[in-house]
Amino acid sequence: MSEETTVTKAQPKESPQRRKRRMDWFFHLLYCVVWPYFRLIHPVRAVGRENIPEGPAVICPNHTTAGDPFYVVFAFGFHCPMRAMAKMEIMRMPFIGWILSKAGVFGVNRDNTDLKAVKTAMKFLKEGDKLLMFPEGTRVHEGEDAQAKAGAALFATRAGVPLLPVYIQRKKKRFRRNTVVIGEPYNPEYKGRKPTSDELQAIAQDLMERVRALGEGVE
Repeated sequence: MSEETTVTKAQPKESPQRRKRRMDWFFHLLYCVVWPYFRLIHPVRAVGRENIPEGPAVICPNHTTAGDPFYVVFAFGFHCPMRAMAKMEIMRMPFIGWILSKAGVFGVNRDNTDLKAVKTAMKFLKEGDKLLMFPEGTRVHEGEDAQAKAGAALFATRAGVPLLPVYIQRKKKRFRRNTVVIGEPYNPEYKGRKPTSDELQAIAQDLMERVRALGEGVE
C-alpha cells in the first residue's frame, strides 16, 4: 500500500505592477468611502497642486491632528494615490489595520529602529510610489516644539527622490475650508556619496523650516 504524497505548490510572488494595482484599488475604495464625510464636515482647500511631481517623492507635512493624513490625501486628489507610514498601534487595530495595509499603509515602531519599515519605504519609492510620512514623528500641538526626525531625509537621499514639503492648517474648522499648501519639490543637498547623520539632521530641520514657511498667512 503506497502512501500519498501531498505536494504544496509555492504561491507565485506578486509582481510590483500587480501589487501597485491592488493597493491603488483599495486606496481609491477608501477615498470614495471617506471623502463624502470629509467634504461635508472638513472640506479641504488645496493650494499648489501644480507642484505635485509625476514620479516618486517623500510627502512631508506638519502634524497636529489625527485627521492630517486625510487632509493630505484629499488635497492631492483621487488620481494621486500614495503609500503612507503610520504608527504601529494603528496597524494593530482589527479590520482598520488590515484594510489600511491593503491600501499601502504600513506600520513603524517609533521606539526602535524599524528596519522592516525602512525596507518597505525604500521599496515603494524605488517602485515609483509617493510616500506620505510626518517628519516630526508625532502630533505637535500649538506652543510645542519638536525636533524633526531624519527619516524623510534618509529615504529621499537613499532613493534619489525629491522631498515635497506640505503645510496643513493647524487650527481646523468644521464646515469651513481648511487649507493645505503644497510646496515645491526639491532634492536635498549633501557632500560625498552618502550624507552623514549630521547632514541628515540638517536636511530634516531645513525641511520643517520650509513646511512652516508655507503656512505663513494661512491661519
